[in-house]
Amino acid sequence: MAKIYYDKDADLSYLKGKTVGVIGYGIQGRGQALNLRDSGINVLVSQRPGGPNYDMAKKDGFTPLEAGELAKRSDVIIILAQDPLQAEIYKTSVAPHLTKGKALAFSHGFNIHFKQIVPPKFVDVFMIAPKGPGSLVRRLYEEGKGVPCLVAVFQDATKHAKDVALAYAKGLGGTRAGVIETTFKEETETDLFGEQAVLCGGTSELIKAGFDTLIQAGYQPEIAYFECLHELKLITDMIYATGIQGMRKRVSDTAEYGDLTRGPRVVNTKTRAEMKKMLKEIQNGKFAKEFLADYKNGKKNFNKLRQAGDKHSIEAVGTKLRGMMKWL
Repeated sequence: MAKIYYDKDADLSYLKGKTVGVIGYGIQGRGQALNLRDSGINVLVSQRPGGPNYDMAKKDGFTPLEAGELAKRSDVIIILAQDPLQAEIYKTSVAPHLTKGKALAFSHGFNIHFKQIVPPKFVDVFMIAPKGPGSLVRRLYEEGKGVPCLVAVFQDATKHAKDVALAYAKGLGGTRAGVIETTFKEETETDLFGEQAVLCGGTSELIKAGFDTLIQAGYQPEIAYFECLHELKLITDMIYATGIQGMRKRVSDTAEYGDLTRGPRVVNTKTRAEMKKMLKEIQNGKFAKEFLADYKNGKKNFNKLRQAGDKHSIEAVGTKLRGMMKWL
């Protein structure tokens, strides 16, 4: 069983008198920086000028610093920029200012696990990964709740890396919900697999395949949209709150019987074999190499695939229907 930490297991005093530097004021960076500051921790933020994130940081009462200056002045440095940008930020702005006793932190293990960033042995390296977007991290904190987090220690130079990590998680509100112990390897590989096979890749392709099947059979696109995309939230909300069996108890017998008998025909032995192949490509680094190579090549394949997605007919139908529902 996994080790889970709660408020009683974490001590904010491990961050007392320290400065936490947050590099990247996107959705996750903003949520974390605001929560830490509201927990009484001294926080600095770094964000490149000239964009909405920079303006938001200033509006929130921060004075955004250049990444190198932030690293120089911070005791704990968390890099929350996009994965492909982190290695260059680390090399040019962070590494020169790492000294004994400092800590380097992440919310995703990608760059450490795939050795894009190789920190010196004299610094602590840990991860606190909230299992939710930064907007939710912020909202639940303000409501007196918290988003569950993962904690991992990659290097423990000071012998207090986990103490500092748990203090950081408590500052986010994560220990209110529970912080599960893991490793950089486990978090990285399972996170990538979940995104690719289920949460993003698997779900979006399943939606489009269902939509296309109904359209090709002559059904109205608006009906297909509601049946294959819009109502998905109703089901996932029930799964989120009560589990798969809880969802099944809350739908009709017709829906549940169709689920139990036809679901395995969609996600079948061939699908499961492909999932295992995808996981192997994550584990052996093939996906990371492919992704980073395309990114360095101007994201040519990335942009081609993104543009193709924009042109799928479900997007035009969805834009029209969502436009009628202003509350969305």
